[in-house]
Amino acid sequence: MVVRLRLSRFGCKNKPFYRVMAADSRSPRDGKHLEVLGYYNPLPGQDGGKRMGLNFDRIKYWLSVGAQPSDPVQRLLFRTGLLPPPPMLAMGQKGGPRDTRPIDPLTGRVVAPKSPSGADKSEGSEGVKKDAEDATSNP
Repeated sequence: MVVRLRLSRFGCKNKPFYRVMAADSRSPRDGKHLEVLGYYNPLPGQDGGKRMGLNFDRIKYWLSVGAQPSDPVQRLLFRTGLLPPPPMLAMGQKGGPRDTRPIDPLTGRVVAPKSPSGADKSEGSEGVKKDAEDATSNP
């Protein structure tokens, strides 16, 4: 039996409310579950933020025994700090090859590769000096 941590939908039409559940992967979305681990309300409250409540001890237990979080639950657990950021790849074009540059999961922007700052500055400053010397020597 493969256990998944996933969201189960409650609430009315156009007013979703989700419970984070540990369930067998073969059971339907709103079907039989093993344990309720928390809730997630995606609609903004009076303070403008989304509400979420999780039982961290039980989630850590289920992850330790091999439960696999679904993609939405994985994003929620990343926001709370329980999981590392999920791997994200940028799409080049629709249907085209994927861009393999890393993406910052919080902002969704491409992360520029970090290069040694000392090497870049020394090369760039030499080029500027050579250009300045050329400009002064040629009247």
